[in-house]
Amino acid sequence: MSTTTAPAPGADAVPTGADPLDLEAVDALEFWVGNALQAAHFYRTAWGFDIVAYAGPETGVRDRASYVLQQGELRLVVTASTREGSEIARHVARHGDGARDISLRVADAEAAFREAISRGAVPVHAPSEDSDGEGVVRRATIQAYGETVHTFVERGDYRGIYAPGYEARETVVDPLPSVGLLAFDHSVANVELNRMNFWVEFYEKVLGFHMIQGFTDDDISTEYSALMSKVVSDGVGRIKFPINEPAPGKRRSQVDEYLDFYSGPGLQHIAINTDDIIASVTALEARGVEFMHVPGTYYEDLRKRFSDVHLDVEALEHHGILADRDDEGYLLQIFSHMNQDRPTVFFELIERHGSRGFGNGNFKALFVALEAEQERRGNL
Repeated sequence: MSTTTAPAPGADAVPTGADPLDLEAVDALEFWVGNALQAAHFYRTAWGFDIVAYAGPETGVRDRASYVLQQGELRLVVTASTREGSEIARHVARHGDGARDISLRVADAEAAFREAISRGAVPVHAPSEDSDGEGVVRRATIQAYGETVHTFVERGDYRGIYAPGYEARETVVDPLPSVGLLAFDHSVANVELNRMNFWVEFYEKVLGFHMIQGFTDDDISTEYSALMSKVVSDGVGRIKFPINEPAPGKRRSQVDEYLDFYSGPGLQHIAINTDDIIASVTALEARGVEFMHVPGTYYEDLRKRFSDVHLDVEALEHHGILADRDDEGYLLQIFSHMNQDRPTVFFELIERHGSRGFGNGNFKALFVALEAEQERRGNL
């Protein structure tokens, strides 16, 4: 194996509160989409989110419509343009539905922005604030890979539903099974060949992240395709960003396919925590969500690898759930089919039992499953 693991942040890590960025968590993930109303309905009906807030013409926002969806600590925002030729409309025309903003909650948005710019970040939106009777939300935005951005969000004294300009939406009674999604675990970027190290260095220099794991094409490959990946994280593991780039192979890898259909680098998938993955997947399947499945022989080997752990392997096999272990424990994970027509963005569900890894032992099986999907689309 060629896997590399960087030393865990220790005494040399910047203590929380000492760094002007002082990142607290992922605040929200905003998708720019072709139709926000329909996208919100999809994430509510298929994935079990509640629609909690709305902004649009009815609330005084003239150029867009946005719906805020909540589940556990997860917050998704889906935004569509109401005008031809807008920045949002151009983004959707080029990329399809995709993640525009991975916003990061901070104690002081202006201080975080100024510090990031001093470290080499490219500014997108200068610090600004919006207020209403519920308080103030302050924001400032920097550029990340491709057309993806990071907005620093300061909402410590805001008491409203999401932000000024949004109105609360009543939660609809959902007759379908509860899904039980809890929080963001990590989000994965796909970037161009030879750009992975550039973006690793960007996160290290600008946001103060550390590289915690790296994988070469020896680790993530099949007979036909391969990729390379490195994982960066904030000092305490609340925010984790794996970054992938393609590697040479006989055929096009999943990263090549993504870069082609997304027209450049962007966010590939979002991993979401659950404390009962079998229950979550069962509920999602009842809602119509489909997942990638690995060859049946995977579970013959799984029984051997986990002979000393009480796992319901029959249930895992029935749903196509994968398992992996390391020195700290084990994890269970599964990957959905694409969430839109283009083969770009999908979700991962992950249940952790001590392990802080990313399913290294499942890379081969996952790649085979992904290649089967590519071949069905005629893109392998």
